[in-house]
Formats: sequence, structure tokens, C-alpha cells
Amino acid sequence: MHEIQNETILGYIFTSYRRADVERLYEFLIQNDTFRFCCLENGLFPASSSSLDSGSSGYQNAWIRDNVHIAHAHFVWGDRSTAANTALSLMRFLQGQQYRMRQIIQLPFLAADPMKRPHVRFNAQKIEEISQKWPHAQNDALGYFLWFFCKMAKEGVIEIQENEIQTLVDLVLYLNAIEYWKDQDSGHWEEIRKVSASSIGAVVAGLHEFYNLCSIRNYFSLSSLIIPGIDCNYLNDLLRKGKEVLHKILPHECLGPDNASKRRYDAALLFLVFPLDIVSPTIASIILEDVSTVLKGQIGIRRYLGDSYWCADYRKLFPPIDRSDDFSEKIQSRDRHLKTGEEAQWCIFDPIISCIYGMRVLEQQDNYKERILQAHYLNRSLGQLTKKTKTVPALQCPEAYFLEHGSYVPNDHVPLQWTQANLRMALHWLKVTADP
Repeated sequence: MHEIQNETILGYIFTSYRRADVERLYEFLIQNDTFRFCCLENGLFPASSSSLDSGSSGYQNAWIRDNVHIAHAHFVWGDRSTAANTALSLMRFLQGQQYRMRQIIQLPFLAADPMKRPHVRFNAQKIEEISQKWPHAQNDALGYFLWFFCKMAKEGVIEIQENEIQTLVDLVLYLNAIEYWKDQDSGHWEEIRKVSASSIGAVVAGLHEFYNLCSIRNYFSLSSLIIPGIDCNYLNDLLRKGKEVLHKILPHECLGPDNASKRRYDAALLFLVFPLDIVSPTIASIILEDVSTVLKGQIGIRRYLGDSYWCADYRKLFPPIDRSDDFSEKIQSRDRHLKTGEEAQWCIFDPIISCIYGMRVLEQQDNYKERILQAHYLNRSLGQLTKKTKTVPALQCPEAYFLEHGSYVPNDHVPLQWTQANLRMALHWLKVTADP
């Protein structure tokens, strides 16, 4: 049995849900502000909406990756206008990054410096760059944007403009220039650079959506694609290179030449299953098995084995200004504090697994096992909702739980909007699949 942090949720948790149960649970969470999102007027989501999350954490800023996941979740449960606004604001920011893309297209060696790459974390209020040094070599974030924006355009959620097509073209040319299929990037967790399946997979998903959009809208006939030579063959070749490397790496996250660049298990691979849906059913099952047997903890799910971010007594080890610092070039200074088995347990993954099993319920007629697992991982997510303390409100979605004085407590980032979005999306799929 998994742990329940706030016992007021116990009356709403079942091993099997009827639709009325889901609706009652949803109303309870709405009344307790569990799903109160902080969306700025420009359509962007800061990483955390907590007034307790100080400016030193950086979580008042916007990450491309988080915004795509949060906005896509809104799209899934039917809030198309929010999804559109986020997509357009992300496009606005990346249009300001075109000069970086074009410089690297002309001079690929510039990509060695992460600060010269397109930035992936930025000022949410002003939609502009932050001068702080940051590991911006994050191909997954750019792949997510390409996937999401093209998907929203293809679905008719947004009307794409000619200058926006040019930005997408520059992004595709940039991904080719850096040779994304073998480029070492900092990936989902913004740490040491390595060739990672989760990053390559996100780019492959983005290129797929760009290809589909161009085919449906006949964009291949536009001069913005014809002049640089982007046609079906160009995109197929670009996709082939990524898929071939994925085939070699998966189900591993990294297969590098040394221990620092090798990793068998990583929860970021879940996103290749959902929402990106770019791995085979066999690989998807292996990823689920890996996460549920190796990375799953009593409360949440570890990002990977040996993850020192928010390791035991993290607040004592690091002052607030250093807790969310750029550790991409000094990871050893943080890793030396980690003891085996004391990694933080994150809250963004359990609801994603619930969504994955929800998809399987819809796809399979004999789906009893999938229904039980869908509810199980949803219940684990509900168990992570906070109990009220002096500094933490009740029934909020944390980023992660970490050990402090021997007990698991929420870290500084409560609520994390990415966790909120994933939990509400899991509830959406549970309502879809629940017995009426």
C-alpha cells in the first residue's frame, strides 16, 4: 500500500471507480484549490505558482518543456483556448531565438556553448531571455515545442502564420545542424551532457508532427521550405537518423562510453510513451516495467538511480539560492551528498502512468488489469497531495518528496504546475474509462 500524506482524501479513493466517484473526487479537489493554475495573461505558466517559492529558486520563470506539458494537458481535457495561448506565446519567444538558430546553422561549432543555443528557460512575464548562465542545450524542450505547436496547428487550435512557418523551418534546420541524433545535451533534468533517448525521442516526435502538418497543409510548396531544400526526403532522412539511434539505445536512456554517460533507467522515457506516443508497444511495456520495479518508491518515483537533486537533508546542505542552481558542470559536488536509496521521489510520473493505462483501457476489450493499474497510479498521485503545515497548504501537488530528518516531506516547489496538470489529466482519462 502506498502512503497517503493527507488523510482527508481517503474517502474519495477506490480500487475501482464509477464515473460518479470520479466526479465527486474532482469537485472535492476543485473546492480545495488543487487545480488552481497560475496562467499569466500572456498564456504562459511559471513552473510554480506558490508565493512561498522565492525568486532565488528560479521557479517563477517559464520552461518550454513544462509549458508544453501543461498546455497539452489543458488541450486533452478540452481547454483549447489555454492551449492555443500557450503555444502562441512559446512561438513568440522562439521567434526571438531565431538569430541563435541561424548562427548555429551557419557555424555549428557554436553549439558547444549552451548559452549560444536557443534558450529554453526564460522570463515568463516579459517573454524574454534571462542572462543567468543556464544549461540551454536541451533538445527535448525544442522537440516538445515543435511537436506541440504543429499538433495545435494541425488540429485547428491555432491559425499558423507565414512568419511562424519560417520559425519552424529554422528550428528544423537547427536540429539538423547540431545533428540531434548524436548531440550531447542536458536533457529533461538539465544536468551533464550526454546522448539521451528521451531527448532524441522528443525531437523525433516533433519532426513527425512537422512532417504531418506540412503534408496536410501542402507547406512543401512554400518558398520558405523549397529554398532550404526541406521536402519529404529531407524530413524522412532526418527522422531515420533519430529512429536508428533510438533503436540502438532503447530501452536504455543513455549508452555512453563511461559511467557518467550511461543510464539504464530514467523516468523521462515515460514521456515517449505518453504523450508523445513514438515507441513500439513492446518498448513501452519495458519502460513501464522498468519504472514500476526499479524507480518507484513508497511515495513517488525517482527520476533515475543516483539522482542527487533534493537528496536527503537538501535544505541543510544547500542555501535557497543554490538549491536549483545550474549543476550541469559540477554535478559531482552535489552527488557526493547522496546515499544509495535516498533519491527524491517525484510526483509528475505516477499520473502519467495512470494516463498510459487509461489509453490501454480504451484500446483493449479485455482490460481488467489495465483498469486496476490506471486506478492504482491515480491513487498514488492522490496520496502525494500535501497535508497542511505552517508553510505548505493542504491538498497541493508537490514537485517531489525528499528525506528531511529521516522523514519524507515536500520540497520547496509546492504546487508544481506540471504535477497539477498531470494529475488533472489522469482524472480526465479515469472519467472517460470509468464504468457509468
